[in-house]
Amino acid sequence: MKANCILSKIKTPIMISACLLGMRCRYDGEHSLCPALQDFIENVSFIPFCPEQLGGLSTPRPPSNITGGDGYDVISGKAVLINMQGQDVTYAFKKGAEDSLKLSRLARSTISIMKDRSPSCGIRTPYCDKLSGFGIGVTAALFELNGIKTYELRSDDPFPTPDFLELLNEIN
Repeated sequence: MKANCILSKIKTPIMISACLLGMRCRYDGEHSLCPALQDFIENVSFIPFCPEQLGGLSTPRPPSNITGGDGYDVISGKAVLINMQGQDVTYAFKKGAEDSLKLSRLARSTISIMKDRSPSCGIRTPYCDKLSGFGIGVTAALFELNGIKTYELRSDDPFPTPDFLELLNEIN
C-alpha cells in the first residue's frame, strides 16, 4: 500500500521522541534530529515527548545505564538506573515512562516513534545489563506492555520505511 494512502488513514496522534524532532532534550543537551521525519510529520498528528524530562531530570544530565537487566526489569523492580555520577535515577525514569504512557492514553495514541540506543526509548539499547548486549529501554518496555506499538529510529535513518508503513497498516 502506498505511503500517502496509509498516512491519510491515521486517526490518532503518534508519540515521537522530541530529540528526533530537533528538540535539545538529550542527556548531553543536544538533539538527534531525523531530517526524514520532517516530511512525515506534515501529514500526521504527533506528540513530541521526552520521558527523561517528564520524569524530572534536567537537560543536560549525566548519562545513565540500566543495571540488573533492561526496561522490563526496571518496571518489575528487578533492575535500577544509575547515572555516571553513581546516583540512582530509577524513580525519574519510571515516572517519565508512566507520564509518557498517560500522555499517550490521553491522546489515544497507539503508536510511537522513539530514539534508538536510549535507556528510555530504545528497543535495542546497549545501556543495560543483558547477555545479548542489548535490551529494551524503560519507556519502550512500558509502551509495549500496554499495547503501544513502538518503532525505533536513528537520526540518519530513511523514513518512513516499508516496515513502519506495514505497522501502520496493521494498526489502522
